[in-house]
Amino acid sequence: MRKTNMKNQYTFLDHTADVLFQATAKTIEELFRQAGLATFATMTDLETVGTTEKRKFTITANTIEYLLFDFLDELLMFKDSEILFFSDFKINIQKTEEEKFQLNAVCFGEPVTEGKHDRKLDVKAITLHLFEVKEVKDGWSCQVLLDI
Repeated sequence: MRKTNMKNQYTFLDHTADVLFQATAKTIEELFRQAGLATFATMTDLETVGTTEKRKFTITANTIEYLLFDFLDELLMFKDSEILFFSDFKINIQKTEEEKFQLNAVCFGEPVTEGKHDRKLDVKAITLHLFEVKEVKDGWSCQVLLDI
């Protein structure tokens, strides 16, 4: 069973209708991991989500911002199409020869089970409103607004 014991580095902020979070990390890969964790923590208690299922995917984007957006969007696709919750992620990001960003992700989770996974909110989409990714003094930071 895979569970990484790294402190969660995301914070939920006040927002009138949707869910807004900020995440920080020393590396861009860890920032993406934290954003994925925050997204699923919006939907359920991550402590109840095992790691019996693994999904892999690769995406490419022109900017690091769109790479994060597409990564989170892909996670929601798995949640909706395969009814999976994820509780951990292994992320690798590289720059391609075409100066684009490529992400290879391995996602660990399990099928949503009523009675085991208390559902909080249902995240419908990632929005570009208030969306940002930036390099900061001690690493990376992002802000993401989830449509619920």
